[in-house]
Amino acid sequence: MTTHVQIRDLVVEYSSGGYPVRPINGLDLDASPGEVVLLLGASGSGKTTLLSILAAILTPTSGSVRVGDAEVTTLRGAALTRYRRDTVGVVFQAFNLIPSLTALENVEVPLRAGGVKRKVAKARAKLLLESVDLAERMTHRPGDLSGGQQQRVAIARALAHDPPLVLGDEPTAHLDYIQVEGVLKILRRIADDGRLVIVATHDDRMIPLADRVVNLTPRADVESRPPVRVELVAGAELFAQGDVGDLVYVVESGEIDIVRTRDDGTGEQVAIVKPGNYFGELAPMFGLRRSAGARATEPTVVTAYTMRDFRDRFQLVTPTETLANAAD
Repeated sequence: MTTHVQIRDLVVEYSSGGYPVRPINGLDLDASPGEVVLLLGASGSGKTTLLSILAAILTPTSGSVRVGDAEVTTLRGAALTRYRRDTVGVVFQAFNLIPSLTALENVEVPLRAGGVKRKVAKARAKLLLESVDLAERMTHRPGDLSGGQQQRVAIARALAHDPPLVLGDEPTAHLDYIQVEGVLKILRRIADDGRLVIVATHDDRMIPLADRVVNLTPRADVESRPPVRVELVAGAELFAQGDVGDLVYVVESGEIDIVRTRDDGTGEQVAIVKPGNYFGELAPMFGLRRSAGARATEPTVVTAYTMRDFRDRFQLVTPTETLANAAD
């Protein structure tokens, strides 16, 4: 069985300290069998959240997630159970092996839980451990295995029901470069067998492995280009909370109000930016989304700079000279 993934206009929103946060906002993604797709991004960018949605563990705020013929966001009851068992296998960062069981028994667990007879489950588990080069370690418990060997057991377990979609959540996070090499080869081999492998990671050692890289951390335009003059009428919004931040702004005349929206929809004023001051620099500098919105309180003119041009022109100005960096 082969499985395509199609994600459209995916939005995930949750509350953090009384403020709405959208780590994923309008994501589109297509992935095909035989591919290794890497989800790159800093902590909080939505990598694990996206995997959890694909695994039908979390439900998004809105949007469509199709895996094969199934609309994952609408699965319920027996259909949801079948999807989790037969369609998707998950490889966890922390291995999540049962310490008291051998490698063979750990791989047998999902098979037995799925109703497979003991003899058949044991034979299947042996084949899977052989496929990840652990034929000689089947009777060892997790505590007697290296980190790389434990992760290979976890990969074998994820393949127990022969799922067409395999998800990895930081599968190389705790591994040294020798252990990483073995795990990477196995993930590539899994995809080459016709499965779709989607891996969330911040480990750039995995990039050469991938057929496609999806960067969930917004990145600013590093190119130099002429600054843009923006004229705003009173009440006009320059950017909204949660937007990707790619430009830095300098107020030439007028006034900008920096406002953070709470869960109940009310606004909290963070700062007022007067002429000669700048705002919005942290988002493009660190690949963040805007943590507050910016709007004109009166007719206002601002100049927009790329991060590179801003640094070149205002290198003597430090963030401590304005409270406006709270807009990020």
